[in-house]
Amino acid sequence: MDNVVEPGTAGTVDGPRDTAAARADASQFVMFHVQDEKFALRLAEVQEIIRMPDVVRMPMSPPALEGLANLRGTALPVVSLRQVFRFPVALHDDATRVVVLDQGQPIGLIVDRMANVTSVEADRIESADTIHSTVANDLLTGMIKGEDGRSMVMILDAGRVVRHEFAATAARGDTAQPEAATPERRRDAGATEVDEDQLVSFEVAGQEYAFPIGQVQEIVQLPERITKVPQAPRHVVGVITLRDRLLPLVSLREMFNMPSASLSEASKVVVVSLGDLSVGVVMDSVKEVLRVSRALVEPMPALLARDYKLDDVRAICCLEDGRRLVSILSAERMFNVDELRKVIEDGGDTGMAHEVARADDDEEQFVVFRLMDEEYGVPIDAVQEIVRVPDVLTRVPKTPNFVEGVLNLRGVVLPVLDQRRRFGLAGAERNDRQRIMVFTVRGVRTGFIVDSVSEVMRIPARFIGATPDLSDEQRRLIRRVANLEAKKRMILLLEVAQLLDVQELSALKHAA
Repeated sequence: MDNVVEPGTAGTVDGPRDTAAARADASQFVMFHVQDEKFALRLAEVQEIIRMPDVVRMPMSPPALEGLANLRGTALPVVSLRQVFRFPVALHDDATRVVVLDQGQPIGLIVDRMANVTSVEADRIESADTIHSTVANDLLTGMIKGEDGRSMVMILDAGRVVRHEFAATAARGDTAQPEAATPERRRDAGATEVDEDQLVSFEVAGQEYAFPIGQVQEIVQLPERITKVPQAPRHVVGVITLRDRLLPLVSLREMFNMPSASLSEASKVVVVSLGDLSVGVVMDSVKEVLRVSRALVEPMPALLARDYKLDDVRAICCLEDGRRLVSILSAERMFNVDELRKVIEDGGDTGMAHEVARADDDEEQFVVFRLMDEEYGVPIDAVQEIVRVPDVLTRVPKTPNFVEGVLNLRGVVLPVLDQRRRFGLAGAERNDRQRIMVFTVRGVRTGFIVDSVSEVMRIPARFIGATPDLSDEQRRLIRRVANLEAKKRMILLLEVAQLLDVQELSALKHAA
């Protein structure tokens, strides 16, 4: 076990007895402190002891659940014993430790500091029923008497502590986590199975969540006008009109009981599909489109009971060697379809129905990005993924000057170009809003750095027209434009296949 006790303390004996019978009847305990009390767990129940890790806080969770941590690729629920015992909350410090137990799956208990590992003879252990303590007796299996006859160490029942916090799960008898699919099992399942998932990730209250890309219809800017619906659920912000239909708008912050925050220009609406119904989910900001190996995706830990509505989170994705955890949401589990249909009906009653003019207009879907003050669009089918710009791009000698560098993207060398430079625009300092959009241009997988990716938009065909002929280069690269007059927006629509000419494609093949 790592970091269990300080050197020289393991195996020490409180009040050693020199009789062979006493030693044979001794049990080993891990001892630790919480608040002003001293507790013990049987050593056989302890898997390991670790320093306090970074955790991702989960919405609608049991009060004592501090969050989820990454334990060598496994999502570890971490429970605060201070919260379990209703002790005052205290900040974690260098002495804080997490005692990891095996309860069908790993679960961590946060303690203030470790004491030691001690062998205790049976005659020093008393039943918890005979003692009055600061902790509910049903969480204890007994007490260890001190040599002075006055001090006591409470022995915790690990299983009862877990069931105390996750009672609904324990009642269903599913404390064991569903068997995760290992990479080997996935390979055995068939070579034709796709081993990657695409996710759209976003941020809410400092935490990162994602929807599978198949559930995301589009991402749009928060409209100026949102119509409130009387007597709607608290998490329903209102209804909006989005291309000839009424769309219910919900706040993820409110759904997950997170602190309220004012909507801003960075706020986005992610439109997700629920069969024949769509719903707009308000996010603080959209981060990126991720393409992740399924080996990095784990089912939600079963200990997080449905009673706490954590079934809204269907899986956890562990990225960057566990330093980044993304909670993958399930639209089907999150929303009540009947409730949302009523919101739409009530929204129509508020007078918005006259704004909805049905039209049999074809639509095209584009990913919209910015370069300087201009907006550009590319067909969504052409975008393989969108990733953040790393701190350092590897320069390759003797590559064309339009190549910014190369990036190792899951084992594939990806040449990266600066789109500003390609368009002859002024350069820009690297910043957190920049993204790399990955396309396959006539067989060559290439990344293009853009200032920001703003939204995924469906544009009716009636708003799309040919661009004026200004130059041969423009005619080849930007053949169409979306003119959204009502929104005072004009979006230049790029031909992805024309982003590189023949000579540039040849040079990129050598760079990769």
